[in-house]
Amino acid sequence: MGTSTIAGIVQATCATIWLRLRASILPQPTRQQWLQIAHGFLDGAQFPNCIGALDGKHIRVKKPPNSGSRFYNYKQYFSVVLLALVDTNYRFVIVDIGAYGSSADARIFRASRMSRWLERNQLDIPQPAPLPGSAGPPAPFVIVGDEGFALSPHLMRLFPRRGLDDKKHNFNYRLSRARRFVECAFMILSSKWRVFLSAIQACVVLHNFIRMYEATQDEDALAFPAPDQGEPSQLGRAGSAGLRELFCDFFCLASWFFSFSFPASFP
Repeated sequence: MGTSTIAGIVQATCATIWLRLRASILPQPTRQQWLQIAHGFLDGAQFPNCIGALDGKHIRVKKPPNSGSRFYNYKQYFSVVLLALVDTNYRFVIVDIGAYGSSADARIFRASRMSRWLERNQLDIPQPAPLPGSAGPPAPFVIVGDEGFALSPHLMRLFPRRGLDDKKHNFNYRLSRARRFVECAFMILSSKWRVFLSAIQACVVLHNFIRMYEATQDEDALAFPAPDQGEPSQLGRAGSAGLRELFCDFFCLASWFFSFSFPASFP
């Protein structure tokens, strides 16, 4: 068969996989499912009221015609971005695919459907709930991300690394433990599929399908990469910073809730 014929078969197959599996393998979570995800983060990362780890992955592509530098990323190759929210089973919960590689994660997130759904309260996220064992005010359910994202009422990120006291140091460690799940999910995805532009959607649902029915312990034993240590961006609004302080205080005062403390060597 000719190259164009094979390309057409691949595109048609990927489109069919996406259309047939999306509703069952990548559905929009219900409130009960969000609570199950939050339980997973509390149990697996000791981070309460967390409904997902967020990050963007650059998918290498050939330079699209007449695209200028829009797809040229800071790693110095052409790419589109897979923005993904992941649970503690390394499954994709919500994805946004196809942003320009030159765009920053924060900008991609702000322009995504995921961000609009959060702002409009269209994701059926549970109402704020007290942090475990805490007498403080109810805390909203949040997403965790790295320094590439802006702090917001829905998204929790690390404190800037300079001049950290023990309390903020502890918070950064806890958040990094929660955020590692999205990094590992990308590693599992990359190890299984030769991802290219037309196949990204199909690979996402196939990845979830395998995580649901055929995941192996060998995959889960992948070494978690170290947290990104890029330069911090702006902290965001005062209310969002106050929310982060609420979680920070919780980790400081409720150390009894966890069976371990953060290591002194953590940066």
